[in-house]
Amino acid sequence: MSYDLSKVVGHVAQDKPVSWNKRDLLTYAVGVGAKKEDYSINYELAKDFVMLPTYPVTLNLKGDTQELNLFAERANGSKDALPGMPPLDPNRMVHGTQSIEILKELPLVSGPGWKLKTRYTGVTENKSGIIVLVEQLLVDGNGTPYAKLYSSSFNLGAKATGKDFKKIIAGPPEAKPVPKRNPDWTFKDQTTPEQAIIYRLSGDYNPLHIDPRIGQSAGFGGVILHGLSTYGFGARAVIGTAGGNDPHSLKLFGVRFTSPVKPGDALETHIWEVGPGPNGTTELTFVTKNATTGKVVLGNGIAYVQKAAGGKAKL
Repeated sequence: MSYDLSKVVGHVAQDKPVSWNKRDLLTYAVGVGAKKEDYSINYELAKDFVMLPTYPVTLNLKGDTQELNLFAERANGSKDALPGMPPLDPNRMVHGTQSIEILKELPLVSGPGWKLKTRYTGVTENKSGIIVLVEQLLVDGNGTPYAKLYSSSFNLGAKATGKDFKKIIAGPPEAKPVPKRNPDWTFKDQTTPEQAIIYRLSGDYNPLHIDPRIGQSAGFGGVILHGLSTYGFGARAVIGTAGGNDPHSLKLFGVRFTSPVKPGDALETHIWEVGPGPNGTTELTFVTKNATTGKVVLGNGIAYVQKAAGGKAKL
C-alpha cells in the first residue's frame, strides 16, 4: 500500500472534551514534585492558590473523566485513521517534544464545554522513523482559546515511502543555544521512588511507569518516570527562580525529551536569560540534567517569563 505523508499535514481531528477540578490540580502538583511549603499550588485554601500553568499537558490523556483509562486506547487517539499515514505501533512511540503557551489565565475548575482542538501541523520521515507534530488549542465552552500546545511523537521504525520527507506548517518557538557562560540560575530538585505512581493519577496510565517488567523488556532496566512529570519539574525550576516563585509568571514553556529519568533520581536545571521575549516577557534557555546519571533529560528548553517588579535574586 502506498502512503502520502503530505495528507497528514493540516488534518483536523475530532475535538476532545476535557475537564478538571481542584483535586486534579493538587494531584498534578505533587506528581511534579511540589514541596510542603509550596502552598500556592498544593493547598486549596491558600489565598494565592493557582493552577501550575503546565497542568493542561495532562488533558490529552485524561480527557473529561475522573476514572482510570487504558493507555493504549488513549495513545491511539481518534479512531479515525490519519490520512496518508501508515499504521503506527503505540509501543514504539516516543514523546519527542512538548510546549505550552498560556494565552489566558485558566480557571481552577473547568466547568462544562471545554475541549482540545487538534490539528496536525508537521510530519517528518527519516531512516529512523516518522515524527508527527500536533497543535492543540484548549478552548472553553464559548470557543475562547486559553492555551496552545505543541507536541511531537517519534514513531520508531515507522515507514511510509522509505525516503526522507519533511513538511511543517506551524510549530512552537525554538530555543536559543545555551550561552557559553555560567547559568544565571541553578535549581536542584529530587524525585522520589514513588514519583511515577503519583504522576500517573493525572491520567497517564502507561504500564511502563509502574510495572518494572515492561521497562526491563523495553531496555530501560525497570520503571521510568513520565516525561511530562520531568517536564513539570523543569517548569517548577523556572518558576522558582526566574519567575520569582509566581506560577503566573510562566507564559511559555517548551522542551525536547532527551533521556529518561528513573523515580528517585536527582535533577538539576540550569537557566540562562537570553533576551527579551514577546509582550514584555523575558526569554530563557535552559537544560535539565539527571544529577544521578549526568545525562541531559530536558534539552532545547525555552521559556517566556513575566518578571515581577524588582524580580528575585538569582540563586
